[in-house]
Amino acid sequence: MDPAGDANILQSCATEDSVASLEDFTAESTANESSEEESPFEQEEERNIITTHTEPAPISMTPGSSLWTWQRDSEVKLRMGESGPAAEAPLTVNQLFTRAVDQYGERTALSWKEGEQWRKLSYKDYYRDCRTAAKSFLKIQDKLPHLKAIIQYKDALKEKKPNLYTWEEFMELGRNEPDAPLDDIIASQKPNQCCTLIYTSGTTGQPKGVMLSHDNLTWTAFSTAFTIRLSETSQEVVVSYLPLSHIAAQMVDIWITMRVGGATYFAQPDALKGSLVNTLREVRPTAFLGVPRVWEKMQEKMKAVGAKSSTVRRKVASWAKDVGLQTNLSKMEQNGAMTRTPLNYRLAKRLVFRKVRKALGLDRCVRCYTGAAPITKETLEFFFSLDIPLLELYGMSESSGPHSMSMPDALRLTSCGKVIAGCQTKIFNPDSEENGEICFWGRHVFMGYLNMPDKTEEALDADGWLHSGDLGKHDKDNFLYITGRIKELIITAGGENIPPVPTEDAVKEAVPIISNAMLIGDKRKFLSMLLTLKCQLNSETGVPEDELTPEAVEWCRKLGSSSTRVSEICGGRDRIVHSAIQDGINRVNESATSNAQRIQKFTVLQQDFSIPGGELGPTMKLKRPVVQKMYKDQIENFYKEAVTPSNPETPLPTK
Repeated sequence: MDPAGDANILQSCATEDSVASLEDFTAESTANESSEEESPFEQEEERNIITTHTEPAPISMTPGSSLWTWQRDSEVKLRMGESGPAAEAPLTVNQLFTRAVDQYGERTALSWKEGEQWRKLSYKDYYRDCRTAAKSFLKIQDKLPHLKAIIQYKDALKEKKPNLYTWEEFMELGRNEPDAPLDDIIASQKPNQCCTLIYTSGTTGQPKGVMLSHDNLTWTAFSTAFTIRLSETSQEVVVSYLPLSHIAAQMVDIWITMRVGGATYFAQPDALKGSLVNTLREVRPTAFLGVPRVWEKMQEKMKAVGAKSSTVRRKVASWAKDVGLQTNLSKMEQNGAMTRTPLNYRLAKRLVFRKVRKALGLDRCVRCYTGAAPITKETLEFFFSLDIPLLELYGMSESSGPHSMSMPDALRLTSCGKVIAGCQTKIFNPDSEENGEICFWGRHVFMGYLNMPDKTEEALDADGWLHSGDLGKHDKDNFLYITGRIKELIITAGGENIPPVPTEDAVKEAVPIISNAMLIGDKRKFLSMLLTLKCQLNSETGVPEDELTPEAVEWCRKLGSSSTRVSEICGGRDRIVHSAIQDGINRVNESATSNAQRIQKFTVLQQDFSIPGGELGPTMKLKRPVVQKMYKDQIENFYKEAVTPSNPETPLPTK
């Protein structure tokens, strides 16, 4: 049931039959069409939400002497509050689980597809199977003190070897084992002890083992559900498609869902190769977390197919998008309190917006989230215009996932919302524009890095505040904005500090053919940039191919270029495209506040960044140190006087 790796996540949103164009969703209003329905956001007001605290059975817990540790078997002091969500009684994961079984025992907990049928597991059976698996682990643990057994989840073993099991064989090991040893272990567990390890993505350095306690997981699940008003009576439904080793997927798909008795539907093994949207259509989740590249690929596909639609449909779609954007911006400014929606908005919803949501499988989705990586303002506005506000959330592995979140009635474009219930945010050492390092406080803050005392003390100050390494500020309404990352900050040879993401996003917006952009210039005399183009992905491996996407080809056509492949453009081979890219960069440079912030040179790489290639992490976040090593030669060429990659007058020879 664990979803496949997400190497092909982009393909799931780029297949021809997965997402139709916006224009293809438009249709003439008919006399027998149903009366105006409430949007998912409007329906939320009628849902029963978490408003009360639950008292678990008392548990013996030795208070730790310190808020942090780097030792696996240590206990920490919990950041308890005196009242409100921060005072919620601590729970172990087992207590959270048994609570779910008691309250929602017959509800569907997990569902996965076999053939054309969805198989389901109730909370009662889910807990039973987890206990059986735990007893199986206990049975074999003494035989394998170092090397663990290998368990093949699907299909039969081609060759039977010692300590190599099918899932059925593994489960059989513990089926008739006594309960007492497992119960003793469960009874010994405490909320302030380490429960799991989450390894950081390595986007700014070597991965570190983040120790999360039972309380980190169970309390964060409670606080998040409380903050976003999830329903316990009307079952929440989510689709799981990201690796569960990532905290965002684990927190949403397992712990928050368990806290409210929700159902998790696992994507099919080939979901990330083309069927994710089809799964969304079947499951129709009530909440969906899409990493930015998922939303961006949906946007690209809809634009590409829409370009081929009839003139009438394009005009209707354009009108609807204008109405949708203006209406949702007005709602945003009024914090969702618009007394009456305009007539043209209600008409646009009937003609276009409902059909968009239905085609994407989001017609029941009350909350569409984006997180785990930066998203551009252009993409946010695109979905705003389709009446699908994307709610940004922000956090990190060290905060057990979420720290701040947007809400339907409390959001601002490009802001990641406000802090979740029971937590605090502090801007450390702010500059003249109120930008400083974002620091966290709350019961979601991790225990420490496993066996890394120096790194732990670097992340947590003497008062227990977690220093995120991210730069940000609050606006007058206390919405949090991320403005950069300290470790990503480019400090030029002249001493100017430049956050790369705003410039990279500006280039991608100015030049629609660009897929990824990475700014270079740390300790250098000037800025340069690595660029990749939007291209097709191999449906089996997720590896970027040479063929451009339809949207990219169409963009080239409008310029007068006949290029259809990356290899026809990179290295300055296509002077028309190269000149257009330079024009876009020139426009970005015009808004630079100093000469040091201008991009002086660029090069188009032969292949897009990807998970299989190693340039992107599991949530599509750019791994800058890896890219710098992989493309060291290209970077060094920027700073050799004789080489000018941005000069279209000296292109490389055609292969």
